[in-house]
Parts: sequence; structure tokens; C-alpha cells
Amino acid sequence: VAIKLNVFPSHPLDPINLLPYTVDDGCILSTFRSKLTMRFQNLPLLLLGSQIASTSAFAPQAVQNARTSLYATNPQQNVVDTIESIDATIKGALSGMALAAALWTAPALMAGTMDQFPSVASNNVFSSSIASAKEMASGSGTRVNKDPESLLRYGLPIKNKEVRDLQKSIEDIRINVSSKRKAAALDDLKKARGIINTKESKMTPSCRDAKVCSDILASMKSELEPLEGQLRASVDYQSGSEQERKALDESYSIQDKIQKELTILQEQMIPAGYQTPVPSDYDDLPQLKGRATVEMVLKKADGGKFDIEGQLFNEAKMKMIIDGYAAPVTSGNFVDLVQKGFYNDMDIQRSDGFVVQTGDPKGEAEGYVGTPSKSVGAGKHGERLIPLEIFPKGDKGPFYETTIEDEGRGGEATVLPFSSYGAMGWAREEYDPNSGSSQFFWLLFDSDLTPAGKNVLDGRYPVFGYVVEGADFLRDIKEGDIIASAKVTEGKENLVQPK
Repeated sequence: VAIKLNVFPSHPLDPINLLPYTVDDGCILSTFRSKLTMRFQNLPLLLLGSQIASTSAFAPQAVQNARTSLYATNPQQNVVDTIESIDATIKGALSGMALAAALWTAPALMAGTMDQFPSVASNNVFSSSIASAKEMASGSGTRVNKDPESLLRYGLPIKNKEVRDLQKSIEDIRINVSSKRKAAALDDLKKARGIINTKESKMTPSCRDAKVCSDILASMKSELEPLEGQLRASVDYQSGSEQERKALDESYSIQDKIQKELTILQEQMIPAGYQTPVPSDYDDLPQLKGRATVEMVLKKADGGKFDIEGQLFNEAKMKMIIDGYAAPVTSGNFVDLVQKGFYNDMDIQRSDGFVVQTGDPKGEAEGYVGTPSKSVGAGKHGERLIPLEIFPKGDKGPFYETTIEDEGRGGEATVLPFSSYGAMGWAREEYDPNSGSSQFFWLLFDSDLTPAGKNVLDGRYPVFGYVVEGADFLRDIKEGDIIASAKVTEGKENLVQPK
């Protein structure tokens, strides 16, 4: 294995840590990290070997920073204490890759989420945690679910096996249409139709209004007919032809309509009056009892245009679903700040290819200054702080003020995972779970960099929503760009103000 490091100092007063480089052959996860006091503008890693290496767990810069995590935007908080040699870094990488190669035929293990590793080769040995029978880190399995609307559907607090089977069939149609697997899409369509025809009597009793659900299922069934027609037409057309493309585009459009009806159907299955349980300690913080829709408009600071694959736009428009079922306190805090106009005219403070981050107001305060919670307290400049909020799958509600690793449950799945491009996470200082205030980030997720089951953010930072429209704009949002407006367009009634 050969490793090439080209290091070019950019700014000596803007230190970062080398992002952890993961060597993963499906058996073990090995990571090394070095602290350096220079920003690297160009750091290509050339890895030649027996295909045992993959660039896994490239978490955002601040997640790797043992001082600031996804929170501080003040350069003084990024001071790194030590300079470790690049020679030691290379030794650490070689050690990790050799270990992975040695375990090529070993039984599959799931490595636990690690925080920091020494870079000296002799100290690179660490304990792996074996996945329990519970569903492990988000996206576990061979396919990473990157569809934000699908993730939101799976995050709904409902229990009906038949509607989940219907969801899988309908969503698989979309996946197969996208990859031009027409026969597979037709097979999924057949499964969806069969579920509607034979399982309606097992779905409608779970609805608050059975008649509404029956009407939705009838509408979905009627839409399956034109969808089947377009899919069969695409089979008859020559591969790569304009006719095939149009038929598949129309199939995709019809499927999108069906899955939106599926969302309405599943929302009907949420029990009347359902609220995610939250300890009374946090009654003096805003809470979102349900979901809300937030729309943002961003503009270039210099009056330029957003360039998305060669297409120019005067402004970036994004639509986000904020989920109070999975993160009622975090979501409530965000929606409350949007309602107050806190994010209007605020600039983007970080855009580094891993995250886009904002929420740090001008002045000495690093968050929103307001009436603090008695249980969490205020920040050093009077910031209203909120507790870390993590909701593991299978639990009745979130736990607070601690990470999933600190709870001894590292690797378990969370209700909403960091597996979609534009997943929204709440920023905080790494060693203080209750240090979040108003800063948040959009994760620029990439399945090649964060393979299934290796997500190091789940359980350490809460996901409180996803971008469902306009996520492509995140590719060209840069530091200094301005949030022209942020508005709550749906779900205002679900925001409960502090008692």
C-alpha cells in the first residue's frame, strides 16, 4: 500500500484536524487522526492495494475537532494544542490498512463510533464493538436510504405492518425507475396493487378516520394504472431513446404523486392527540408537537447567481420538513427562532464540502440570547441553550443531555438518521451536550464517504429535519451568502411556547 500526502499550508491561524481516514473491508473500521496547526488546501490520499480501503466516516471538520465540534465558528476556539508528525500519520494509516487486510476473511463486525485515536502506529489497536440484534446505525444494510421523504415516513410514530409493506413496494418502484430496472418496477407495482386490494381492511382500522384512508387508497390504486402503462411503454421503446426517457419521466412523476398520497395515509395513522413524551424539566423551552414546514430563500452576497450544473438562479429556495415527533425540543427551538426572524439576513458561516452551517449572530454571543431554561441554563453570553436530544429507534421517546455512546448504546439506529443529503443537525460543543443554542448545519451526505452503518453522527447530534425541495442549492451555497428570509409556511399551530 502506498500513501501520498501533499500538504500545502493556507493559514497558520486557522487550524484543523486531519479528518479521520477509515479503512474498511466490511469487517473492521480503523481510523487515524492527526492534529495540525495549518489548514490543508490540498490533501490527496492515493491508496493502492487490494481494494480493502474505502473513504468512510469523513465526518464534518468540526465533528472531528476535539475542541469545538459542530458548533463554534470563532477561530480562537479552534486552537489545537499539539503538532504531531506526518510520519506518525503515515504509520497510523499503514497500521490500519494492514489490520483490515489481515481480517479480510474474518466474521463481519460493526465498529463502534470512535471519537479520537492516537496517530502512532503502536497505539492504533482498539476494541471493536459487535452489532447487537437491534437495528444498528442508520442505513445499515447494503442500501443506504438517502430519500428524505422516505426517512420522514419511516420516522412517523405509527405501527401498521401492512402500510409499511405498501411503503416499501411504492418506494422500490421509484428506485427501480431511476435505475431503469423496468421489470423490477413492474413487479413492485404488482406487489403494491396486491397489498391495496387484500390488506385495506388491516390498514384502515389504524386511521383516525377510516373513510379518509379508504379514499386515499382508492386514489393510489387508480394512479397505479397510468403508472403501469408508462412503465410498459418504456419497455417497448429502444433503450436510450427520447421516447423511453419521456415514459420514464412520466412514470417518475406519477410515482411521486402516489408516494405523497402515501404520506397523507400514514399521517392519518398517527393516534389522535399523540405527542412525543418530553420530561417536564424542559417545559420552559419551545417544543414542536408534530411537524412544520420551513422555506428559506438565500442570495449571493455579491449579487451573483447560484450555479447548479450550469443552470443559473438568482436565488436559492429550499423547503424543509422540521420533525417534532423525533426531536420536539430541538425542532421547537428552531421553529421558534424562525418565527422570531432570527435567521433573516444572517450569513452562512461555514461551507466546506461536508456541511453548510449558520446560526451564529453578529456580536460576542454565539447563539440566540433569550430567557434560558432553568434545567439547562444560559451560555456565557446569555445564550438560550437547549439539551442534546437523541431518539433511538424502538424507544418510546428521546433521552436528553447525553450521547448514544455515553448511554452504552453506540451503533444503534436513531429515528431520523444522517443519511440524506441536506439532513439538518443541531450544532454544539463536542464535550458539552447542552451547549447548542441557535447554530445548525445541513450535512452534505455522500454514500461513498459514509457507507451504510458507519455514520459517526447518529446518536451524537440530533437530526431535526430534512431538505425535501431545493437541496441541490447546497452545492453552491458558500460562506458569506445570505439567508434573505426564513418562514414557517405550515405547522405553526404545532409550536408550543414555554410555560
